[in-house]
Amino acid sequence: MTANSVNLVNLETVSKAYGTRILLDAVSLGVGEGERIGVVGRNGDGKTTLISILAGRDEPDSGRVTHVSGLRLGLLTQHDDLDPATTVGAAVVGSRPEHEWAGDPRVRDVLTGLFGGLDLPGFADGMATRIGALSGGERRRVALARILIADQDLIVLDEPTNHLDVEGIDWLARHLAARKSALVVVTHDRWFLDAVCTRTWEVQGGRVHEYDGGYSAYVLAKAERARIAAAEEAKRQNLLRKELAWLRRGAPARTSKPKFRIEAANALIADEPPPRDSVELVRFAAARLGKTVYELHDVTLRAGEKTLLDRCTWRLGPGDRIGVVGVNGSGKTSLLRLLAGELRPAAGRVVVGKTVRPGYLSQHLDELDPAWRVLEAVERVGRVVDLGKGRELTANQLCERFGFTGEKQWTPVRDLSGGERRRLQLLRLLMGEPNVLLLDEPTNDLDIETLSVLEDLLDGWPGSLVVVSHDRYFVERVCDHVVALLGDGRLAHLGGGIDEYLERRSRDRTAGATRKPRRRGTDPRAARKELARVERQLDRLAAREQELYQEMALHASDYEKLVVLDAELKELLAEKDRLEERWLELADETEG
Repeated sequence: MTANSVNLVNLETVSKAYGTRILLDAVSLGVGEGERIGVVGRNGDGKTTLISILAGRDEPDSGRVTHVSGLRLGLLTQHDDLDPATTVGAAVVGSRPEHEWAGDPRVRDVLTGLFGGLDLPGFADGMATRIGALSGGERRRVALARILIADQDLIVLDEPTNHLDVEGIDWLARHLAARKSALVVVTHDRWFLDAVCTRTWEVQGGRVHEYDGGYSAYVLAKAERARIAAAEEAKRQNLLRKELAWLRRGAPARTSKPKFRIEAANALIADEPPPRDSVELVRFAAARLGKTVYELHDVTLRAGEKTLLDRCTWRLGPGDRIGVVGVNGSGKTSLLRLLAGELRPAAGRVVVGKTVRPGYLSQHLDELDPAWRVLEAVERVGRVVDLGKGRELTANQLCERFGFTGEKQWTPVRDLSGGERRRLQLLRLLMGEPNVLLLDEPTNDLDIETLSVLEDLLDGWPGSLVVVSHDRYFVERVCDHVVALLGDGRLAHLGGGIDEYLERRSRDRTAGATRKPRRRGTDPRAARKELARVERQLDRLAAREQELYQEMALHASDYEKLVVLDAELKELLAEKDRLEERWLELADETEG
C-alpha cells in the first residue's frame, strides 16, 4: 500500500464465535487500494468467516467493519447464488448486446481464459445454456466470470482455483496480477499465492498474523518465528525448513522472483539436505517392487466414442514419481483407473508386476462408513505402518500427524467436513502400505499445513507414484517427472515440466487459430520425401525405446546404470515427441 492510498475496508476489534469456538478474537486489519492479499490457515480456523465478514456478507459478534463510500466489491463464495432458470449469457454479461460484449477486451479475455473461447466450447448451447443444466464446477466458473468481467474496486475470492485445471489457474493468476483491483483470496494453492499475492494473512487461534509477500515470504517468516519462539516448535520448524529447501532448489519460476530476503533464507537452510534422496528411494523401491511395475503395450483406451489413448506404449518403473497433466476430459482419471484395474483397454495389454500393491485415491468419499470413528476407520486397515529404514508409525500417531488429535480421533465420520474426510481417506490409503500410489486430485479440500505433512511423508515413501493434480506446487514438489495427455492419444514426456505443458497448449491454440488446410507453395514431392525420412527416424527411435526398457529391466539392481539409461530414455522420448509433431505437419502438407 502506498503512502497516499486509503483502506477500502477496515476491521476494528472484530470477534466472531460459533457456539463455544472462537474463530476471530478482537481482529483489526485493513485492505488498501491495489493490495493483493492471500489468506491461509487450517480448515475450520476461520478463513471463510473472515472474508465473509470483510465483504459484509456476515455480521461480527462485536467490533466494527467499515467500507469506503461507493465501494464496488465482488464476492465469490463456495456456494453461488445463480438463478437456475437464467442463461449463462444473462448471468455473465447481463443484457448487453452481443456486438458490444464480444468486442470488449476484458470480456473476451475472461471467456477465453475460463471457458476456452467466446462460444463457450463444452457448453451445449453456448451462452444460451441454462444455469440449471450445469455441473457445480461449471456454475462456479460462471460465477467467477461474472465477477471478473465487472469493474470492481475489491475482489474477494474463496477457493477460486477449485474446478480449474492447470491452464485455467495459470490464466487466472496472470489476470489477477494484471488488474488494478484490490484482491483478498482464500486458497490452498501455494503456486497461485506466490504468483499473485503481495501480502499474506494467516488465520490461526482466533488471530490474524500478517506477512509481507506471497507464500515464499510467508514460509520464511514462519520458519524464523518458529526458530526464535521455543523448542516446542521444533517439529513445525523442520517441516518449514524442508519446504524452504525445496523453494530454493525447486522450480525456477519461484526462485526467479524472490519476495523474501534471500540472505536470511539461505542462512536458515544452508545445511538443509534435499527433500528426498532419490537414488536411495529408487534402490528401496526396486527391492520392494522388482523389475516390473506397470507397462502399457500398444494400449487403446476409450470412453464411449472418444479415444483417450491410441496404441500407447509407456512404462512406470520402480521408484518413478510421475505427475500427470492434461485438459479436462483428456483421460487423466481414466489412466489411473486403468492402472488400478478398474478399466480394461479396448486393445493392447497392461502388464502389472507380480509384487505390485496399488493404493488408489479416487475423488469420491463414499467408501467411508458414516458410523465409524476416525481412529477405528484407520485401524480397520492396519495398526502400524512401515515407512522403511526401521521407521514405523501407529495408527494413532499417523492420525495426529494429519491433524486428528485427542478427542478428534473419536469423531464419527458423519460429523467430519469434506476436508477432514479427504484426510481420513489418505490415512487409510497409507496405512495399507501400498508400494504404488495412484492419487487423483489428492490436494482437494486439504489445507496448506496438511499438504506439507503429506509431502513430508511422501518424501520418504519408497515406491512408485502417479499423481493427477491441478495443484502445480504439489506436482512440482513430490514428482520428478511430468507427462501430459494432450488429446492426441499419447502420453507425452515433458522435460520442462508444467511450464512446457503450458507452452505447448499455447502453441496448440495459436496453431489451431491459424492453421490452413494446405500451405501455399509447398512442394508435395519434398514433403513426401521428408515424411518418409521422419517415419524411418521414428521407427529407429521406437526400436531403441524397446531396447532401453529391456536394458533397464536387466539392470534393475545397478542404480548407476539405471540413471544413465533413464536419462537416455528421456532424451529419446523428447525427440520422439518432436518428430511426431513434424510428422503430423508433413501429413497435412501431403494430403490430397
